[in-house]
Amino acid sequence: MRKVNVKFRDVEQVRQFVNIIDKFDASFDLGSGKKIVDAKSILGVMALDLSRPLCLRYQSDDKEIEEKIAPFVYLEA
Repeated sequence: MRKVNVKFRDVEQVRQFVNIIDKFDASFDLGSGKKIVDAKSILGVMALDLSRPLCLRYQSDDKEIEEKIAPFVYLEA
């Protein structure tokens, strides 16, 4: 299981993110605390608090996933 924090600036970034991960044959969960949604669901992602970093969990060893989601990764300062 891989785990990374992601953050979105706007709705367009959410759309881009969902379109990217939808192409991979893996399960992606996104959320914080008790609220976890299917990250491939744009409606689910939009229901989350997008003002904060969110935890993305997925199970895949495909290095291409890391490359594609890199623009959305939130690195704590």
